Amino acid sequence: MKESYIEKQLEKMVREKGGLCFKFVSPGSPGVPDRIVITPDGRTIFVELKAETGSLQKIQQWQIKRMRKCGADVRVVRGLQEAKDFVTEVFGE
Repeated sequence: MKESYIEKQLEKMVREKGGLCFKFVSPGSPGVPDRIVITPDGRTIFVELKAETGSLQKIQQWQIKRMRKCGADVRVVRGLQEAKDFVTEVFGE
């Protein structure tokens, strides 16, 4: 399953739960996560999406480590099932 399909499904699931799911692009900062998810209660989570067998590039690992060191909630979600599990965890049933 393509990463782009998983990304579209995540966006749809988050919207259905009343949240926001923005595409995250940061010019000049390669390796930042794909999406920013904001819950109705204001929780902000950065999400790096991968296909089931996808792996993080070194620059992505570095950026995620930097962001977590600053206190950011950063998740790596692999595949559609993990995306569904993420939405259930964050938004509830």
